[in-house]
Amino acid sequence: MATVYDTFEREAPSRLLPLLQAATPGRVLAWRNGRPVSVARFLAQVRYVAAMLPAACAAVNLCEDRYAFLVAFCAIVLRGQTNLLPSSRATQAVDEVMAAHPGCYALGEQVIEPAPHGYLRLPPLDDAPDEAVVAWPQIPADRLVAIGYTSGSTGTPSANPKTWRSFHASNAGNLAMLRAAVGERFDVVATVPPQHMYGIEMSVLLPLLGGVGVHAGRPFFPADVAATLAEVPEPRVLVTTPVHLRALLESGIALPPLAAMVSATAPMPPELARDAERRFGAPLLEVFGSTETCVFASRRTTTEEEWSLYPGVRLHPQPDGTQVDAPQLDAPRLLADIVSLSADGRRFRLRGRQADMLEIAGKRASLGDLTRRLLSVPGVQDGVVFQLDDADTLGVHRIAALAVAPALDEHAILDALRRAVDPVFLPRPLLKVDALPRNETGKLPRAALLELLARHTH
Repeated sequence: MATVYDTFEREAPSRLLPLLQAATPGRVLAWRNGRPVSVARFLAQVRYVAAMLPAACAAVNLCEDRYAFLVAFCAIVLRGQTNLLPSSRATQAVDEVMAAHPGCYALGEQVIEPAPHGYLRLPPLDDAPDEAVVAWPQIPADRLVAIGYTSGSTGTPSANPKTWRSFHASNAGNLAMLRAAVGERFDVVATVPPQHMYGIEMSVLLPLLGGVGVHAGRPFFPADVAATLAEVPEPRVLVTTPVHLRALLESGIALPPLAAMVSATAPMPPELARDAERRFGAPLLEVFGSTETCVFASRRTTTEEEWSLYPGVRLHPQPDGTQVDAPQLDAPRLLADIVSLSADGRRFRLRGRQADMLEIAGKRASLGDLTRRLLSVPGVQDGVVFQLDDADTLGVHRIAALAVAPALDEHAILDALRRAVDPVFLPRPLLKVDALPRNETGKLPRAALLELLARHTH
């Protein structure tokens, strides 16, 4: 029996694909300023903005409001241009992306000081005239609609091009996974930015291609998350990260009823998943993917150690990582993650990342496991273990750690680690800090870690 995934694998590049899938003019695409926004109104605003955009190859989409990002994203696509998505809104990150795409411009809904070169502000969206929906916009399947940049958590950010066909294919997997958990129709509130690939998949593509409603906001504080959830109807899906979820639990705040929680960007500790499901009465679904591949597997962390692959996805373990073959990829991609496959090849266990594997004095460990053990020390609220660039006289790269632990000192943390870690893997130095330099999705860019360590050791 043919599936939607088979279709994506076979279709010709010249095929046209809809900008909005299976839409009706009155369907609620978004919730903004306490009011629903219909597909018809959304399309009118997209065309209004598209008509004002300059001729260019690409645009840096800097909109913070999720609905404004959606409008700008689609307007850029309708003009035949590419959305450029830097790893952060920091001036240097934006400038580097713009320098790599001569002739591009930047687009956002806010006043930015200092503004990027050629920065344009979105016009007031409510000024867009209403218009009848005559035909749904169609986009060439092979059109390059976005270039996402990695976070830099493992080195220099890299560019990852996405076609409209690849987004249709990746959305099919996410939509099937969520519908199996919560049903055909649901609304999304996301704490992650829309520029991040995880944010695009769960809060931009789902509304466009899956008949899902999304809230325009990006709530940060626990009280804001609760208030935002209350503004959308049931069933509700909260798209978040382990860092945001931990903050919600520690706040003690009550949330409106949830149908499911979705998490990504960092490993989800099983005990955190159990606490979240117990407190909020909904399953926690962890998704696995990358900016390079988009999401290709999921699991319910409280009941499954193994990840289940989406239909059409195949993994091929390699000596230096894992090759991913998925409907959304034009060619297989090699990830640094080390996995072991089940007998049928449809499930896998994550064993670590090639770059995270350590071998010292004939002994092996992983940075991920060492970080997990650091976080399990009572009193440690946040922490990370990482390897330094410079080697000692024996050619061994030292291990360092940063910990947020207001009630402990460094010696107490190290004493606790000695009971759980082989002495050769004890981090030296281990430093206490007030906070880790996490980005908007909770990741830790390596350059920021090294800079923070340098400030505390000099």
